[in-house]
Amino acid sequence: MVGAGQLARMTQQSAIALGVELRVLANTPDESAARVIVDTRLGDYRELADLREFASGCHAITFDHEHVPTEHIRALAADGFAVHPGADALVHAQDKAVMRERLTSFGAPCPAWARVSDISGVEEVSAFAAEHGWPVVLKAIRGGYDGRGVWVCRTPSEVAEALKSGVPLMVEAFVPFERELAVLVARSPHGQGVSYPVVETVQQDGICVEVLAPAPGLDPEEAAEAQRVALQIAHELGVTGLLAVEMFQTSGGLVVNELAMRPHNSGHWTIDGSRTSQFEQHLRAVLDLPLGSPSMSAPVVVMANLLGGDDPDLFKRYEHVMAHDPGIKLHFYGKEVRPGRKIGHVTAVGDDLDTVRARARHAAVYLTTGEYT
Repeated sequence: MVGAGQLARMTQQSAIALGVELRVLANTPDESAARVIVDTRLGDYRELADLREFASGCHAITFDHEHVPTEHIRALAADGFAVHPGADALVHAQDKAVMRERLTSFGAPCPAWARVSDISGVEEVSAFAAEHGWPVVLKAIRGGYDGRGVWVCRTPSEVAEALKSGVPLMVEAFVPFERELAVLVARSPHGQGVSYPVVETVQQDGICVEVLAPAPGLDPEEAAEAQRVALQIAHELGVTGLLAVEMFQTSGGLVVNELAMRPHNSGHWTIDGSRTSQFEQHLRAVLDLPLGSPSMSAPVVVMANLLGGDDPDLFKRYEHVMAHDPGIKLHFYGKEVRPGRKIGHVTAVGDDLDTVRARARHAAVYLTTGEYT
Protein backbone atom coordinates (compact mmCIF):
# COMPACT_ATOMS: atom_id res chain seq x y z
CA MET A 1 0.00 0.00 0.00
CA VAL A 2 1.50 3.28 -1.14
CA GLY A 3 0.94 5.71 1.73
CA ALA A 4 1.18 5.23 5.47
CA GLY A 5 -1.68 7.23 6.92
CA GLN A 6 -4.54 6.04 9.09
CA LEU A 7 -6.15 4.14 6.21
CA ALA A 8 -3.07 1.95 5.85
CA ARG A 9 -2.92 1.60 9.63
CA MET A 10 -6.48 0.27 9.78
CA THR A 11 -5.90 -1.93 6.73
CA GLN A 12 -3.13 -3.67 8.67
CA GLN A 13 -5.65 -4.98 11.20
CA SER A 14 -7.56 -6.77 8.44
CA ALA A 15 -4.35 -7.94 6.80
CA ILE A 16 -3.37 -9.70 10.02
CA ALA A 17 -6.67 -11.59 10.17
CA LEU A 18 -6.44 -12.58 6.49
CA GLY A 19 -2.82 -13.70 6.75
CA VAL A 20 -1.76 -11.02 4.28
CA GLU A 21 1.66 -9.43 4.70
CA LEU A 22 1.14 -5.71 4.25
CA ARG A 23 4.02 -3.47 3.18
CA VAL A 24 3.62 0.31 3.23
CA LEU A 25 5.55 3.15 1.62
CA ALA A 26 5.97 6.00 4.09
CA ASN A 27 7.56 9.40 3.73
CA THR A 28 8.78 9.36 7.34
CA PRO A 29 9.03 6.69 10.07
CA ASP A 30 6.59 8.48 12.36
CA GLU A 31 3.57 8.28 10.04
CA SER A 32 0.45 6.60 11.37
CA ALA A 33 0.87 3.19 9.69
CA ALA A 34 4.67 3.19 9.92
CA ARG A 35 4.32 3.10 13.69
CA VAL A 36 2.61 -0.33 13.62
CA ILE A 37 3.68 -2.10 10.41
CA VAL A 38 6.97 -3.98 10.46
CA ASP A 39 7.49 -3.93 6.68
CA THR A 40 7.61 -0.16 6.28
CA ARG A 41 9.74 1.21 3.48
CA LEU A 42 10.74 4.88 3.35
CA GLY A 43 10.50 6.70 0.04
CA ASP A 44 8.80 9.37 -2.02
CA TYR A 45 5.64 8.34 -3.86
CA ARG A 46 6.40 11.05 -6.43
CA GLU A 47 9.63 9.28 -7.45
CA LEU A 48 9.25 6.35 -9.85
CA ALA A 49 12.53 4.77 -8.71
CA ASP A 50 11.24 4.68 -5.12
CA LEU A 51 7.94 3.15 -6.24
CA ARG A 52 9.69 0.47 -8.28
CA GLU A 53 11.96 -0.50 -5.41
CA PHE A 54 8.99 -0.57 -3.03
CA ALA A 55 6.87 -2.70 -5.37
CA SER A 56 9.52 -5.36 -5.94
CA GLY A 57 8.28 -8.70 -4.61
CA CYS A 58 4.69 -7.55 -3.98
CA HIS A 59 1.73 -9.51 -5.36
CA ALA A 60 -0.45 -6.39 -5.61
CA ILE A 61 -0.01 -2.64 -5.26
CA THR A 62 -2.72 -0.33 -3.95
CA PHE A 63 -2.97 3.12 -2.36
CA ASP A 64 -4.21 4.92 0.74
CA HIS A 65 -4.31 8.25 -1.15
CA GLU A 66 -4.80 9.47 -4.73
CA HIS A 67 -1.64 11.54 -5.11
CA VAL A 68 0.70 9.11 -6.91
CA PRO A 69 1.40 10.56 -10.39
CA THR A 70 -0.70 8.86 -13.04
CA GLU A 71 2.30 8.26 -15.28
CA HIS A 72 4.09 6.42 -12.47
CA ILE A 73 1.12 4.09 -12.01
CA ARG A 74 1.16 3.34 -15.75
CA ALA A 75 4.90 2.62 -15.55
CA LEU A 76 4.42 0.16 -12.68
CA ALA A 77 1.71 -1.65 -14.65
CA ALA A 78 3.98 -1.74 -17.72
CA ASP A 79 6.65 -3.32 -15.51
CA GLY A 80 4.22 -6.18 -14.82
CA PHE A 81 3.01 -5.21 -11.34
CA ALA A 82 -0.66 -5.78 -10.48
CA VAL A 83 -1.82 -2.25 -9.58
CA HIS A 84 -5.32 -1.72 -8.14
CA PRO A 85 -6.96 0.52 -9.03
CA GLY A 86 -5.18 1.04 -12.33
CA ALA A 87 -4.20 4.41 -13.75
CA ASP A 88 -7.16 4.55 -16.15
CA ALA A 89 -9.55 4.25 -13.20
CA LEU A 90 -7.68 6.22 -10.55
CA VAL A 91 -7.31 9.32 -12.74
CA HIS A 92 -11.04 9.90 -12.21
CA ALA A 93 -10.41 10.34 -8.49
CA GLN A 94 -7.31 12.47 -9.14
CA ASP A 95 -8.70 14.86 -11.74
CA LYS A 96 -12.19 16.27 -11.15
CA ALA A 97 -12.58 17.53 -14.72
CA VAL A 98 -11.71 14.12 -16.18
CA MET A 99 -14.17 12.60 -13.71
CA ARG A 100 -16.99 14.96 -14.73
CA GLU A 101 -16.35 14.34 -18.45
CA ARG A 102 -16.47 10.57 -18.02
CA LEU A 103 -19.47 10.45 -15.69
CA THR A 104 -21.43 12.76 -17.96
CA SER A 105 -20.63 10.56 -20.96
CA PHE A 106 -22.55 7.57 -19.58
CA GLY A 107 -25.35 9.48 -17.91
CA ALA A 108 -24.39 9.53 -14.23
CA PRO A 109 -26.24 12.38 -12.49
CA CYS A 110 -23.87 15.37 -12.26
CA PRO A 111 -24.24 19.13 -11.81
CA ALA A 112 -23.59 21.46 -14.74
CA TRP A 113 -19.86 22.20 -14.93
CA ALA A 114 -17.10 23.72 -17.08
CA ARG A 115 -13.35 24.16 -17.06
CA VAL A 116 -12.02 27.62 -16.16
CA SER A 117 -9.14 29.15 -18.12
CA ASP A 118 -6.29 31.08 -16.51
CA ILE A 119 -6.72 34.11 -18.71
CA SER A 120 -10.43 34.93 -18.83
CA GLY A 121 -11.66 33.02 -15.81
CA VAL A 122 -13.85 35.74 -14.29
CA GLU A 123 -15.66 36.30 -17.56
CA GLU A 124 -16.12 32.57 -18.14
CA VAL A 125 -17.49 31.97 -14.66
CA SER A 126 -19.77 35.00 -14.89
CA ALA A 127 -21.17 33.68 -18.18
CA PHE A 128 -21.65 30.26 -16.55
CA ALA A 129 -23.46 31.91 -13.62
CA ALA A 130 -25.68 33.87 -16.02
CA GLU A 131 -26.89 30.52 -17.35
CA HIS A 132 -26.98 28.46 -14.15
CA GLY A 133 -27.30 31.10 -11.44
CA TRP A 134 -25.23 32.40 -8.54
CA PRO A 135 -23.67 31.15 -6.35
CA VAL A 136 -21.29 28.90 -8.22
CA VAL A 137 -18.70 26.47 -6.87
CA LEU A 138 -15.08 26.68 -7.97
CA LYS A 139 -13.00 23.55 -7.39
CA ALA A 140 -9.32 22.77 -7.74
CA ILE A 141 -9.16 20.14 -10.46
CA ARG A 142 -6.49 18.23 -8.55
CA GLY A 143 -5.49 17.95 -4.91
CA GLY A 144 -8.46 19.28 -2.96
CA TYR A 145 -9.90 17.41 0.06
CA ASP A 146 -11.80 18.07 3.31
CA GLY A 147 -13.12 21.37 2.02
CA ARG A 148 -9.74 22.56 0.80
CA GLY A 149 -9.62 23.67 -2.81
CA VAL A 150 -13.34 24.53 -2.89
CA TRP A 151 -14.74 28.06 -3.13
CA VAL A 152 -18.44 28.95 -3.08
CA CYS A 153 -18.56 32.24 -4.99
CA ARG A 154 -21.51 34.64 -5.02
CA THR A 155 -20.00 37.50 -7.04
CA PRO A 156 -17.40 38.03 -9.78
CA SER A 157 -15.07 39.60 -7.20
CA GLU A 158 -15.16 36.42 -5.13
CA VAL A 159 -14.34 34.48 -8.29
CA ALA A 160 -11.35 36.75 -8.91
CA GLU A 161 -10.14 36.13 -5.37
CA ALA A 162 -10.42 32.33 -5.80
CA LEU A 163 -8.49 32.52 -9.07
CA LYS A 164 -5.53 33.92 -7.14
CA SER A 165 -4.95 30.38 -5.83
CA GLY A 166 -3.00 29.79 -9.04
CA VAL A 167 -4.20 26.19 -9.50
CA PRO A 168 -6.29 24.87 -12.42
CA LEU A 169 -9.97 25.26 -11.58
CA MET A 170 -13.38 24.12 -12.77
CA VAL A 171 -16.77 25.64 -12.04
CA GLU A 172 -19.92 23.77 -11.06
CA ALA A 173 -23.50 24.84 -10.54
CA PHE A 174 -24.32 25.15 -6.86
CA VAL A 175 -26.48 22.19 -5.80
CA PRO A 176 -29.21 23.07 -3.24
CA PHE A 177 -29.04 19.70 -1.53
CA GLU A 178 -31.12 18.35 1.33
CA ARG A 179 -28.31 16.23 2.77
CA GLU A 180 -25.12 14.43 1.79
CA LEU A 181 -25.03 10.70 1.20
CA ALA A 182 -22.24 8.24 0.45
CA VAL A 183 -22.21 4.81 -1.14
CA LEU A 184 -19.26 2.49 -0.69
CA VAL A 185 -18.88 -0.32 -3.23
CA ALA A 186 -16.15 -2.83 -3.97
CA ARG A 187 -15.23 -4.42 -7.28
CA SER A 188 -12.72 -7.19 -7.92
CA PRO A 189 -10.53 -7.60 -11.03
CA HIS A 190 -12.81 -10.32 -12.39
CA GLY A 191 -15.86 -8.07 -11.98
CA GLN A 192 -17.58 -9.18 -8.77
CA GLY A 193 -19.19 -6.19 -7.06
CA VAL A 194 -20.91 -5.51 -3.74
CA SER A 195 -22.43 -2.41 -2.18
CA TYR A 196 -22.64 -1.36 1.45
CA PRO A 197 -25.81 0.34 2.70
CA VAL A 198 -26.18 4.01 1.76
CA VAL A 199 -25.08 6.28 4.62
CA GLU A 200 -25.63 9.91 5.52
CA THR A 201 -22.51 12.00 6.10
CA VAL A 202 -22.77 15.05 8.33
CA GLN A 203 -20.33 17.82 7.41
CA GLN A 204 -19.06 20.72 9.47
CA ASP A 205 -16.71 23.34 7.99
CA GLY A 206 -15.99 21.00 5.08
CA ILE A 207 -15.05 18.08 7.36
CA CYS A 208 -17.12 14.96 7.93
CA VAL A 209 -18.00 14.79 11.63
CA GLU A 210 -20.58 11.95 11.65
CA VAL A 211 -21.69 9.03 9.53
CA LEU A 212 -25.16 7.56 10.05
CA ALA A 213 -25.72 4.01 8.77
CA PRO A 214 -28.06 3.38 7.14
CA ALA A 215 -29.07 6.86 5.96
CA PRO A 216 -32.12 7.57 8.12
CA GLY A 217 -35.47 7.94 6.37
CA LEU A 218 -34.06 7.26 2.90
CA ASP A 219 -36.69 5.84 0.55
CA PRO A 220 -35.75 2.24 -0.32
CA GLU A 221 -36.08 2.94 -4.04
CA GLU A 222 -33.76 5.95 -3.81
CA ALA A 223 -31.30 3.89 -1.75
CA ALA A 224 -31.33 1.18 -4.42
CA GLU A 225 -30.80 3.82 -7.12
CA ALA A 226 -27.80 5.24 -5.24
CA GLN A 227 -26.26 1.78 -5.03
CA ARG A 228 -27.00 1.13 -8.71
CA VAL A 229 -25.31 4.38 -9.74
CA ALA A 230 -22.24 3.62 -7.61
CA LEU A 231 -21.89 0.09 -9.01
CA GLN A 232 -22.34 1.41 -12.54
CA ILE A 233 -19.57 3.95 -11.99
CA ALA A 234 -17.26 1.22 -10.66
CA HIS A 235 -18.01 -0.90 -13.74
CA GLU A 236 -17.72 1.89 -16.31
CA LEU A 237 -14.44 3.20 -14.88
CA GLY A 238 -12.95 -0.27 -14.35
CA VAL A 239 -12.38 0.27 -10.64
CA THR A 240 -10.66 -2.52 -8.71
CA GLY A 241 -10.80 -2.19 -4.94
CA LEU A 242 -13.09 0.16 -3.06
CA LEU A 243 -14.96 3.08 -4.56
CA ALA A 244 -16.64 5.72 -2.40
CA VAL A 245 -19.24 7.80 -4.23
CA GLU A 246 -20.26 10.96 -2.40
CA MET A 247 -23.70 12.20 -3.44
CA PHE A 248 -26.12 15.04 -2.81
CA GLN A 249 -29.74 14.20 -2.15
CA THR A 250 -31.88 16.89 -3.74
CA SER A 251 -35.59 17.45 -4.31
CA GLY A 252 -35.01 16.36 -7.91
CA GLY A 253 -33.00 13.22 -7.15
CA LEU A 254 -29.39 12.22 -6.58
CA VAL A 255 -26.32 14.13 -7.81
CA VAL A 256 -22.79 12.70 -7.76
CA ASN A 257 -20.34 14.99 -5.97
CA GLU A 258 -16.95 13.29 -5.50
CA LEU A 259 -15.21 9.92 -5.95
CA ALA A 260 -12.50 8.20 -3.91
CA MET A 261 -10.87 4.88 -4.85
CA ARG A 262 -9.61 3.58 -1.53
CA PRO A 263 -10.98 3.00 1.97
CA HIS A 264 -12.91 6.13 2.90
CA ASN A 265 -13.95 8.07 5.98
CA SER A 266 -17.60 7.34 5.19
CA GLY A 267 -16.83 3.62 5.63
CA HIS A 268 -15.04 3.61 8.97
CA TRP A 269 -18.27 2.48 10.64
CA THR A 270 -17.87 -0.89 8.92
CA ILE A 271 -15.08 -1.96 11.28
CA ASP A 272 -17.60 -2.45 14.09
CA GLY A 273 -20.89 -2.28 12.19
CA SER A 274 -20.56 -4.64 9.21
CA ARG A 275 -19.83 -8.30 8.67
CA THR A 276 -16.88 -7.27 6.47
CA SER A 277 -15.02 -4.04 7.15
CA GLN A 278 -14.13 -1.80 4.24
CA PHE A 279 -10.46 -2.52 4.91
CA GLU A 280 -10.89 -6.28 4.64
CA GLN A 281 -13.07 -5.76 1.58
CA HIS A 282 -10.41 -3.63 -0.12
CA LEU A 283 -7.77 -6.32 0.48
CA ARG A 284 -10.10 -9.01 -0.83
CA ALA A 285 -10.81 -6.97 -3.95
CA VAL A 286 -7.23 -6.02 -4.86
CA LEU A 287 -6.12 -9.64 -4.30
CA ASP A 288 -9.07 -10.86 -6.43
CA LEU A 289 -10.49 -12.93 -3.57
CA PRO A 290 -14.24 -13.53 -3.23
CA LEU A 291 -15.78 -10.42 -1.67
CA GLY A 292 -17.25 -10.49 1.83
CA SER A 293 -20.77 -9.73 3.01
CA PRO A 294 -21.43 -5.98 3.37
CA SER A 295 -24.46 -6.53 5.62
CA MET A 296 -24.77 -4.57 8.85
CA SER A 297 -24.23 -6.26 12.20
CA ALA A 298 -26.78 -4.01 13.95
CA PRO A 299 -29.84 -2.03 12.82
CA VAL A 300 -28.14 1.33 13.45
CA VAL A 301 -24.46 2.32 13.42
CA VAL A 302 -23.09 5.82 14.04
CA MET A 303 -19.46 6.80 13.56
CA ALA A 304 -18.22 10.13 14.93
CA ASN A 305 -14.87 11.52 13.89
CA LEU A 306 -12.57 12.50 16.72
CA LEU A 307 -11.00 15.89 16.08
CA GLY A 308 -8.05 17.22 18.00
CA GLY A 309 -8.69 19.86 20.65
CA ASP A 310 -6.57 22.15 22.78
CA ASP A 311 -5.53 19.39 25.21
CA PRO A 312 -3.41 16.69 23.49
CA ASP A 313 -3.63 14.25 26.43
CA LEU A 314 -6.55 12.10 25.24
CA PHE A 315 -5.65 9.09 27.33
CA LYS A 316 -6.61 10.64 30.64
CA ARG A 317 -10.20 10.77 29.35
CA TYR A 318 -10.31 7.10 28.33
CA GLU A 319 -11.55 5.98 31.73
CA HIS A 320 -14.66 8.14 31.65
CA VAL A 321 -15.66 7.13 28.12
CA MET A 322 -15.11 3.42 28.72
CA ALA A 323 -16.94 3.43 32.04
CA HIS A 324 -19.78 5.63 30.84
CA ASP A 325 -20.52 3.43 27.80
CA PRO A 326 -18.76 0.05 27.58
CA GLY A 327 -20.30 -0.50 24.14
CA ILE A 328 -18.44 2.41 22.53
CA LYS A 329 -15.54 1.38 20.30
CA LEU A 330 -12.52 3.68 20.12
CA HIS A 331 -10.11 3.92 17.20
CA PHE A 332 -7.05 6.17 17.35
CA TYR A 333 -4.73 6.84 14.45
CA GLY A 334 -1.41 7.40 16.23
CA LYS A 335 -1.24 10.98 14.96
CA GLU A 336 -0.04 14.11 16.69
CA VAL A 337 -2.97 15.96 18.22
CA ARG A 338 -3.68 19.34 16.64
CA PRO A 339 -6.91 21.38 16.90
CA GLY A 340 -9.33 20.33 14.15
CA ARG A 341 -7.21 17.42 12.90
CA LYS A 342 -8.80 13.97 12.48
CA ILE A 343 -7.02 11.85 15.07
CA GLY A 344 -9.46 8.97 15.44
CA HIS A 345 -13.10 7.97 15.49
CA VAL A 346 -15.65 6.34 17.78
CA THR A 347 -18.44 3.95 16.82
CA ALA A 348 -21.70 3.08 18.53
CA VAL A 349 -24.23 0.44 17.47
CA GLY A 350 -27.79 -0.24 18.55
CA ASP A 351 -31.47 -0.18 17.63
CA ASP A 352 -32.51 3.47 18.00
CA LEU A 353 -30.87 6.22 15.93
CA ASP A 354 -31.28 9.05 18.43
CA THR A 355 -29.85 6.98 21.28
CA VAL A 356 -26.95 5.60 19.26
CA ARG A 357 -26.11 9.02 17.83
CA ALA A 358 -26.11 10.62 21.27
CA ARG A 359 -23.74 7.94 22.59
CA ALA A 360 -21.26 8.43 19.74
CA ARG A 361 -21.42 12.21 20.00
CA HIS A 362 -20.91 12.18 23.76
CA ALA A 363 -17.81 10.02 23.47
CA ALA A 364 -16.27 12.07 20.66
CA VAL A 365 -16.90 15.44 22.28
CA TYR A 366 -15.71 14.32 25.70
CA LEU A 367 -12.51 12.81 24.33
CA THR A 368 -11.77 16.07 22.50
CA THR A 369 -12.83 18.63 25.11
CA GLY A 370 -13.37 16.86 28.43
CA GLU A 371 -16.91 18.29 28.47
CA TYR A 372 -20.36 16.67 28.30
CA THR A 373 -22.77 17.24 25.41
